Amino acid sequence: MTSPSQDQPAFRLSPGWLAAALAGSVAPAGVLALAGDARVMGPVFAVGMMGAGMIAAAVAGRSRVGVMVALLNGAALVLLAWALGLPAIRDPLAAVLAAILASVSFAVRGELFARSAAPRGWWVALAVVAGEAAVLLTAIAMPGVWPGWVLALLPAQWATLALRSALTGTGTQVAGAALIALAGTAAATALVIRLWPRRWTYLVMFTTWLGLSALVWETTL
Repeated sequence: MTSPSQDQPAFRLSPGWLAAALAGSVAPAGVLALAGDARVMGPVFAVGMMGAGMIAAAVAGRSRVGVMVALLNGAALVLLAWALGLPAIRDPLAAVLAAILASVSFAVRGELFARSAAPRGWWVALAVVAGEAAVLLTAIAMPGVWPGWVLALLPAQWATLALRSALTGTGTQVAGAALIALAGTAAATALVIRLWPRRWTYLVMFTTWLGLSALVWETTL
């Protein structure tokens, strides 16, 4: 008769979950603490939720896991911002709506990466998060370095616009376009997952992404 310790493997923290923690929690928390500036709250919250939700969904292979992790991570970052004395959220209901739509949008992309690039889907998610985070951070540090149409292509920027509107209580038209973009791309990506492995659905997803990016760009001009 074998002992329980022999029947069950010892728990090991997988590299994917470690990447989700670093990209979603540790790095954004460090930026928030070091900057101590309300201007970084929107992008930090967006990138943190993206890192946590997308990578977690890619690791688990389920979008609902990514949504849950992203929302919990977002709540933790909000608490950290309050502890640092940063401004409170002006419109909590708008912030909750933006967080939910952003989490769903990020998580379904993570699940798609899990299906299309298994078992290394989380590597793809990590690369996407790192790329979008780099663009947003350089845009803050050096305003004007990126043309507006480049920023309009990034779902992380859409989440930033929606969350920034909730934080400041302004820019409702821009936030509305960003929320539509997040919801639309989430639906298109979910269609790809549902009809997997049919490849023609990618055309629907990319067409939706480009069309909604144009909507965000026109609204932010």
